[in-house]
Amino acid sequence: MKNSRGRPAEVFAAFLKLGLTSFGGPIAHLGYFRKELVERRKWVSESQFSQLLAICQFLPGPASSQLGFSLGLARAGWLGGLAAFIAFTLPSALLLIGFASLLPALSGPVGEAATHGLKIVAFAVVADAVLGMSKKLCPDIQRATIAILSAGVLLVVGNAWIQLLVVIGGAIAGIYLCRGGATQTDSQIPIHYGRKLGGILLLLFFGLLAGLPLFSTQNASLISMAEAFYRAGALVFGGGHVVLPLLEDSVVSSGWITSETFLAGYGASQAIPGPVFAFSAYLGVVTPTGHNEWLGASIALIFMFMPGFLLVAGVLPFWRAISHNTAVARAVAGVNAAVVGLLAAALYDPIFISAIQSGADMAIGIVAFAMLFVWRLSAIAVVVWSVVASILIVLV
Repeated sequence: MKNSRGRPAEVFAAFLKLGLTSFGGPIAHLGYFRKELVERRKWVSESQFSQLLAICQFLPGPASSQLGFSLGLARAGWLGGLAAFIAFTLPSALLLIGFASLLPALSGPVGEAATHGLKIVAFAVVADAVLGMSKKLCPDIQRATIAILSAGVLLVVGNAWIQLLVVIGGAIAGIYLCRGGATQTDSQIPIHYGRKLGGILLLLFFGLLAGLPLFSTQNASLISMAEAFYRAGALVFGGGHVVLPLLEDSVVSSGWITSETFLAGYGASQAIPGPVFAFSAYLGVVTPTGHNEWLGASIALIFMFMPGFLLVAGVLPFWRAISHNTAVARAVAGVNAAVVGLLAAALYDPIFISAIQSGADMAIGIVAFAMLFVWRLSAIAVVVWSVVASILIVLV
């Protein structure tokens, strides 16, 4: 297990690959990250990865992008975190900015089959992640029970707030049930700054949340757009699709763009890799601020992601300071188990029920899973197989 300091260029290359191949939405992204950075590159241990994931689940913002930023930060410092964000987000942002030329390629039976194949990729990736994480994070009856109960609760009552409560419940259960939990030598998250800077970042988060509205107006200006996107990114729990009502209220209800324009861009965002929050780049282009479209896209993108990054970067040094405590270590063990349950629930809903709609889909999914879990092939190979097989079924 490597914990040595890496290079920003190394982080950029790894996350650019992820940004080009991570189809399937936020939950699937977690599987891609684990496969590439825990199993293949061994940048962090399973324990470190699960702690970062739990922290990002607790905080508002785009959980998968916060996790990617944190992994880059831990690997190569601030430049590493920035490199991870840019590389993971840039492909989807550029595709959404040019979505008008992308939409024709995604129309018709062949395009729909290709898009459906990408959903099967997500099924294989998350199934591989659930199985791999369960072996390491749920090695005993107590933790397996926490995972099973967490999955059951989420399948019965599934929303962002329940996810948060399940993670908290996992922590409480871990304190009482995971008596064998202890701080592992590889469990400390390698963050290279202290609580003073962490506190400053948290103050900056709240300062911008309170201060930006003072300069915002109802008109579609750059400062108004910055405030709207910062507020959406700061107040949303669950990430991804949960942010859409907040964004729609800001840009459609205020009269900046039409509902048709909004939904067209959202539709395009479902067929590309990378974070759903990159949808903000498209909205920045189509919002008429009177400035250059690329400037609008940049403002929207930066202020959409900024609050989540400020929060996770501010919290990490405080977490590191308490994570060695025995009770905290037990809580972490419980949280890890709950996160496995969260992923297991997501594997069924929404991933399985949207991706596996026929026996042919199941056959493609089984082969895709075997490519990852048995034959240890790359995610790129799984994408190619799932898309090509789905298209062939339509054409034959």
